[in-house]
Amino acid sequence: MSSSTLSTGRARTLWVLLALGLSVATAAALLSTADASSHREAPLIMEDPVADNTDLYAFTSPDRPDTVTILSNFVPFQEPGGGPNYFRFGEDVRYNIHIDNNGDANPDITYEFRFQNAIQNPNEYLYGDAVAALDGRGTLPITSLDDDTYNFRQTMSVSRVSDGKRTQLASNLTLPPEHVGPITTGDDANYNQLAQQAVHDIGEGVKAFAGQRDDGFFVDIASIFDIGTLRPFQGAHALSPRDAEDGRDTFAGYNVHTIGVQIPKALLRGAADDPVVGVYSTAERRKVRVFSQNSSARPVHKGRWVQVSRLGMPLVNEVVVPLGLKDAFNSIPPAADADVFPGLDAPPFSTEGDIPLVTDPILAGQIEALYEGVDVPPAPRDDLVSVYLTGIEGVNQSPNLSRPSEMLRLNMDIEPTGTDLNANNRLGFLGGENDGFPNGRRPSDDVVDISLRAVAGGYPLTPDFNKEPNTLLTDGVIGNDKPFLTQFPYLPTPHRGFDLTNRDRVPGAQPQNPDNG
Repeated sequence: MSSSTLSTGRARTLWVLLALGLSVATAAALLSTADASSHREAPLIMEDPVADNTDLYAFTSPDRPDTVTILSNFVPFQEPGGGPNYFRFGEDVRYNIHIDNNGDANPDITYEFRFQNAIQNPNEYLYGDAVAALDGRGTLPITSLDDDTYNFRQTMSVSRVSDGKRTQLASNLTLPPEHVGPITTGDDANYNQLAQQAVHDIGEGVKAFAGQRDDGFFVDIASIFDIGTLRPFQGAHALSPRDAEDGRDTFAGYNVHTIGVQIPKALLRGAADDPVVGVYSTAERRKVRVFSQNSSARPVHKGRWVQVSRLGMPLVNEVVVPLGLKDAFNSIPPAADADVFPGLDAPPFSTEGDIPLVTDPILAGQIEALYEGVDVPPAPRDDLVSVYLTGIEGVNQSPNLSRPSEMLRLNMDIEPTGTDLNANNRLGFLGGENDGFPNGRRPSDDVVDISLRAVAGGYPLTPDFNKEPNTLLTDGVIGNDKPFLTQFPYLPTPHRGFDLTNRDRVPGAQPQNPDNG
């Protein structure tokens, strides 16, 4: 197929790859923008990393199957050695995890997280207090969250909003330090016990955690954004065929900041006893920031909270929504998605001809144009509407669904496949594990390959196209660079700053001046 096919019958932009045709771009176009998820996915949030929501996970806890774990990541592309002021949550940001338990796209339960900096010795410039260690007032590496040598700390408060009522569940919970190095935080074993000290019980069987983790999102973003290149298939790329290569995990070696809750399922079921919950996360900032006394050292934040970041299903704003609408998408709630789409405002949610970004997805045409031999299902693609806007009937569609929207949906009645996330089939639902993406999202789910194959029709919902090469599409990255944990918060131990340099991420990289100094 010639490259000219890319533009035939579609006013679409070439750079949008992995687009699963979500309608949120159209929704954003019809709504007014605000101040401002995925890694650096929108112009405004790119400038605000502490509020940048990178990944969201929701899954039945493999070691506590009577609970659901929800993890929301922020602060992308953390260079582990990035001192002396290491990465942290924003004191002026309100972080939220929202849960819809009755299918109306509105949050019935929200967990709110706020953070505060706590410097123990303001006269010390180091993250760990060397003076305290030398004076015998503490030891290094840090072995307790209460150690005097733990100099720069953050503490957390957690509130729950339900039925319009806000209840503070906990306050002054200490976070683990960043994984700085062998003197400050020791080896991984020492750091892991510090992190477990930061898993806090906040009542009613709910656990909460916040702190640094390895970025567990594995994907070759660097190749994908080069005009849809899939390294294992680049020999068949219509624009620039080259020898096939293995995929490279763009996020290998980088850390991220995670907020997580582990909640008994009994607390999540609404009055209708719905087994399906919809989950999304947001970050909010105050409407106004001013510098008191004309000093940038004295910022004051005022006014109502304004949503600046939103994340439900992976990769939506990062690779679907066009540049001019990305900030707008980050400003709207899922409940607004159905307002602007004919056929999505009432059952039976007839979609044919109404939502071309869903029923005639961008990526399908691009796959056919860029890669010879891939034959994708014709429009209209109601299968993708069910995956991303309503849930799959019999899997994760709420029996009470009244308002479709873009969010993660998890059927809590489907038991976990096993107790070790590392042993899961990375293709989740496509690999025969109904507890995997798109039924929620486990950290080990390969959402990129699942999404590529789904939009090409290489999955059970489109059986006529569930064949090679559709079922083989991949970016070539099939797992994370570090193993997942077997207990909450599950995401891997963060990379230690002392150990890594950027050169470690580049195959075959050598110093430019090996004899200099």
